[in-house]
Amino acid sequence: MPRFAANLSLMYPELPFLDRFEAAARDGFEAVEYLFPYAFDAAEIVARLKAHRLQQVLFNAPPGGTDAASIDAAWAAGARGTASVPGREAEFRAGVQLALRYADALDCPRIHCMAGLLDESAAGARQTSAARSVYVSNLRWAAAEAAKSGRAILIEPINPRDMPGYFLNRQDEAHAIVQEVGAPNLQVQMDLYHCQIVEGDVAMKIRQYLPTGRVGHLQIAGVPERQEPDVGELNYGYLFDVIDDVSAQCGWAGWLGCEYRPRWGGEPQGTSRGLDWLRRRAG
Repeated sequence: MPRFAANLSLMYPELPFLDRFEAAARDGFEAVEYLFPYAFDAAEIVARLKAHRLQQVLFNAPPGGTDAASIDAAWAAGARGTASVPGREAEFRAGVQLALRYADALDCPRIHCMAGLLDESAAGARQTSAARSVYVSNLRWAAAEAAKSGRAILIEPINPRDMPGYFLNRQDEAHAIVQEVGAPNLQVQMDLYHCQIVEGDVAMKIRQYLPTGRVGHLQIAGVPERQEPDVGELNYGYLFDVIDDVSAQCGWAGWLGCEYRPRWGGEPQGTSRGLDWLRRRAG
């Protein structure tokens, strides 16, 4: 059976962030992920992880900014990463260093570095070429820094409907970047929600990419509403079986992050109410 991690940025919105750890553990999750930890002292999060016997398996490097206030402001203003943005290399490096300090404290093995948005005012082909060059250089540096403490850097293709202008959209593009950088600890964060919207043929892409060793993490959500995985056009029961089969053959042992917006989010026990899909899977 796949191992599921609760995404605490989207799940349990009815609770304050630090209370979501207990709720996830109560619902049977053994691991958590979220977007950003920087609004909290790492010790506060460590205390929640230990108290509820949870593993921290993923979080994002800053989308912009280098401290809690500027990171929150950057996200609210629409920043979606700096890894591919020319002229912001120093900001990217400072953000990765901050993320690595949190990863060390939280014993988190993976950090997702968001690519960033293309500049709408720049010429297309030239801009894309410049962004790719900066992206590869930044990722090569970040992977080398992360390797010093045994961490992995992840990149994620994101669909342009949810995030217009995002630099990285397709699985093949992400894998080409990983191969070009050539660092064993640079991997792809394969979100099946984004994959379905951009490309489709999800089961075959799982079979294609999971055995390569380049996929560090999977994420799930129903398509198109980004709700629970038992809602929408993807047959996740079948896809979970595919992941199980492929994992058994190739030894993949990653986590599936539940990065979805609960149908009853905001209601008391609303997230838990929507977890029948998980209870059925657990048997």
